[in-house]
Amino acid sequence: MLAVEAAFEEHIASWLVEHGGYRRVKVGSAGGEPPEFDVQAGVDTADLFEFLGATQAADWERLVDSAYGGDPNQAQSGFVQRLASELDKRGTVDVLRHGVVDRNIKIRLAYFKPAQGLTPELAQRYEANVLSVVRQLPFEPDTSRTVDLGLFVNGIPVATAELKNPLTGQTVENAIAQYRTDRPHNNRTMGRLGMVHFAVDPASAAMTTRLAGTRTRFLPFNRGHNLGAGNPPNPDGHRTAYLWERVWSRDAWMDILGRFIHVEKPSRGSRARPEVIFPRFHQWDAVRRLEADAKERGAGHNYLVQHSAGSGKSNSIAWLAHRLSSLHTDDSAQVFNKVVVITDRIVLDRQLQDTISQFEHALGVVERIDENSAQLAAALAGEQARIIVTTLQKFPLIFDKIESLPERNYAVIVDEAHSSQTGEAANELRRALGSAHPEIDTDMEAGEVEALLSAAVAARGRQPNLWFFAFTATPKGRTLELFGEVGENGRYEPFHLYPMRQAIEEGFIEDVLGGYLTYNQYFHLEKAILDDPEYDTGKARTALARFVTLYPDNLAQKAEIIVEHYRT
Repeated sequence: MLAVEAAFEEHIASWLVEHGGYRRVKVGSAGGEPPEFDVQAGVDTADLFEFLGATQAADWERLVDSAYGGDPNQAQSGFVQRLASELDKRGTVDVLRHGVVDRNIKIRLAYFKPAQGLTPELAQRYEANVLSVVRQLPFEPDTSRTVDLGLFVNGIPVATAELKNPLTGQTVENAIAQYRTDRPHNNRTMGRLGMVHFAVDPASAAMTTRLAGTRTRFLPFNRGHNLGAGNPPNPDGHRTAYLWERVWSRDAWMDILGRFIHVEKPSRGSRARPEVIFPRFHQWDAVRRLEADAKERGAGHNYLVQHSAGSGKSNSIAWLAHRLSSLHTDDSAQVFNKVVVITDRIVLDRQLQDTISQFEHALGVVERIDENSAQLAAALAGEQARIIVTTLQKFPLIFDKIESLPERNYAVIVDEAHSSQTGEAANELRRALGSAHPEIDTDMEAGEVEALLSAAVAARGRQPNLWFFAFTATPKGRTLELFGEVGENGRYEPFHLYPMRQAIEEGFIEDVLGGYLTYNQYFHLEKAILDDPEYDTGKARTALARFVTLYPDNLAQKAEIIVEHYRT
C-alpha cells in the first residue's frame, strides 16, 4: 500500500479515536485477520462480548447456564454462529435495532440514544456501545485481501470505506471501480443487507448500500459547492473531512443507524432483494438541522426547505415527521403534540407508514385523513395518532380545528410542490379558502397552490403553537417572505437549500435546457443550407431534421458536419 494512502487512512482512523468517540484502532495483519475478528462469521468477538458484559450480564449468564450447560466458551461460540445467521437473514440494521433471540433469551446488540432523559439506565446503556474503526479489515478467509477501513458497532461491521488520494494518481472513481470489480457482493462481511460502503478521496465521496459487481450504483455523498456538485474548500483540512468529523462521529453515526436507515421490502411474492435507503448528505443535513433548530428556538417559527426535484423529498419528509413526533427538550418536555403532513402524494402516506414501522411497533402512530373533517378533528384531539397525513383540500380546516382544541403544539409539514403540477388541487383549495377566508384573493391563476397556501398562512398570521416546515423546489417571493429567513444580504433565503444545478450535476435529474434550441437558431441553420445552390435541398433538409432529433446537444457546432458532407 502506498505511503500517501496509508497516511490518509491513518489520519481518518486517528481522528475517529481521538475526537469521534471510537474506542480503539485495530490494524489487520498482512497474513490474515486479527485474532478477535472472526472472518468466517463476520463478527468482532472482542467488542461483542465486551458490550454484552457491560449491558446484559445477567441475561448472558442465564443463557450460558440454561442453554450451554454453564460452559462460557461453548456459549460464546454458539451465540456467534446464531448472530451470524441472523445477520445473514435479517441484515445488520434490523439486528442492531431489535436484537437476537437465542434459546428463548433475547439479547440486545445495541442501545440507541433515548428521546428523553427520564430513564438514566437507558442513557447509561447507550454510552456502553462499543464503536471501533479497523484499518485494513480482512474480509475473506485464508487470503490477505483487505478493505481500507471498517466501522463496527458492538462487534458488528456496519460500513466499509475504500480510500484514494490524487497524489498517487487515483481518485474516488478508482475506489468505486475497486468495489465493482474486486469486492465480492456475496461475501459474508461485505454483502450483508444494511451494510453501507463509501468511496472517498480528499475532495469527494460517494456511497452505496448494495454491492452488485459491475452493476453497483454509487450515489454522490457531497455537500455541494457554488450551487453545484462537489465540496467547498476546507481551510482546516480535507474537503471530505465532514464525512468522518460529522457523519461518522459517534452520536451522529448511531443516530443514522437507529433513525435514518430503513429497508424497503419488495412486494409480497417477489424474490427481489430489499432496498436499503441511506440518506444522501443534503437529506441528513436538512433533517438534523431542522430538528435541532426547532428544539432550540421554541414555538411559532416557520422553515422553508428548497430542495430540487430529484432530491428525495418524500424520504426527507418521512424522516422529519418521525423525528419531530418524538422530539423532546433537554428537560424531557415534548416539543410537538402532533405532526400534520399536508400532501397529495399517496406514496408518501405509504412511505411514512413503512418508515416509522421500522423504528417502532406501536399501532396507529400514523393516521391518514381520507374521510371528512370529523375524522380530522378526532385525530387532532386524540392521543394515539402522533402523525396525521391529510390533503391540501383540508388545509384550511386545520386552522379552525386547532383553535378549538386545548393548548398543544403542532408541526405542520407542507409538501406543496408536487400538487402545484395540477390545477384541480388549486381549484378545490381556492374554493375552501374562499368560503372560509373572504380576505384571501381567490382570483389567482389555477395551479398556484403554493400561493394559496402562503395566503392562508398570511391571513392567519404567525401562531405561537404552530411550526410550519414548507418543502418546495421553486419558492415564489411570497413563500420566501412567509417561510424563509433574512440572510446576510438582507434578502429572504430558505433555511436549507439543495439547488437544481447540484441535482443535475449529480445525475439525479436531466438538464432540460441542455438540448434546448431556439427557433431562430434552427431557422438560421436551415437557411444556411437551403440558400446554397451547391446543396441537394431535399437531402439536406432530411439530414438536418434527423440530426436535430438524434443529437440536440451542441447542434450549432455539429451542423457543420452536415454542411461539409453535402458540400463534398
